[in-house]
Amino acid sequence: MNQPAERTFPIHRPDPSGTPAELAELRGEPPCRIRFADGRDHWVLSRHADVRAVLADPRISADDRRDGFPQLLPGAKPGELSFTRMDDPEHGRLRRMLTSEFSVPRVEAMRPTIEGVVDGLLDDLEKGGGPADLVRRFALPVPTLVICGLLGVPYGDHDFFQTRSAAILSSNPPEVAGPAFAEIAVYLDRLLTDRMREPKDDLLSRLAARVGHGELGYDEALGMARVLLIAGHETTANVLALSVLTLLDHPDQLAELRADPALARIAVAELLRFLTITQGPMARMALAPLEVGGVSVRAGDGVVMSLLSANRDERAFPEPDRLDLRRDPKFHVAFGFGPHQCLGQNLARIELEVALSRLFARFPGLALDRPVEELDLRADSVIYGVRELPVIW
Repeated sequence: MNQPAERTFPIHRPDPSGTPAELAELRGEPPCRIRFADGRDHWVLSRHADVRAVLADPRISADDRRDGFPQLLPGAKPGELSFTRMDDPEHGRLRRMLTSEFSVPRVEAMRPTIEGVVDGLLDDLEKGGGPADLVRRFALPVPTLVICGLLGVPYGDHDFFQTRSAAILSSNPPEVAGPAFAEIAVYLDRLLTDRMREPKDDLLSRLAARVGHGELGYDEALGMARVLLIAGHETTANVLALSVLTLLDHPDQLAELRADPALARIAVAELLRFLTITQGPMARMALAPLEVGGVSVRAGDGVVMSLLSANRDERAFPEPDRLDLRRDPKFHVAFGFGPHQCLGQNLARIELEVALSRLFARFPGLALDRPVEELDLRADSVIYGVRELPVIW
């Protein structure tokens, strides 16, 4: 069994377009075992086919309460990430309660609202003049306003939950990430309690109603709200900011998007594949023996996957390190795969399509106000991004 003790799992990429060289090396070999921060040796999967196969395999568990499950996220206690860390039937029961909220017809019906949010922010950006930080003025507010409206969370509290979310997702020690996690929980507990007393037309109220009808436990509802709030703004904001940066850094591709607005859907898919902001490892555990990538995984073994590596696998995507907005990467795993695939992916796609299309249409002269190599990238986070994106137009 291959256990190279000197190896570590690479997450820090050199720049938005690159990937750690170690991942390319791992893809050239069968799956191997690497020792992680929890002190255990876990299987590492870096090939696209292996990652998709395992994520769809019913013999693989996402339940981090199981003994021996890879504990890789600082600050979070097992079971605290709601249905995303559960197996069926519990996972399916809870996920089905949210499926209709994020269905294609439902989020398509939100498109005019999203367009209004984007246009309003672009109006403010134009009035304020440049240079401007596009993260603070556009990339963060777009998904935050949308998820706040959907959930029923006051947008005025965005500084509070954005700073806590960043602390949770960064590579912070438990003494930093833990309190941030707890503060988000206390905040949402108050909001959910308020909705149980005085319901409104929002998702928090619909969750509260399920609690009242006995369909959903209070802690389950709280866990759902926590995941939706954190993931609903943090991930899309980082993809949006990095997409703008990447397109400005690839003017030939940006010119194609501007010349053909109908390209937006495929372009977003390619940007999701190319950027793959989930750079931290995705953990699972084998419940039964299985073969993957030519190796035998035993029941009880931890399995850790790199979505970033899978999306840069030349076997699945020819010339994977080249951005090609006319590539249609139908099988990318930026949203994961299988029963735990990102619930909010339809909403994220529409937000990105609308935001990118309207931003570049409104500001044809948009340009970076600082060299790419001087930007502060979020290399210390499990969610990759850029902390500030100064632009002029």
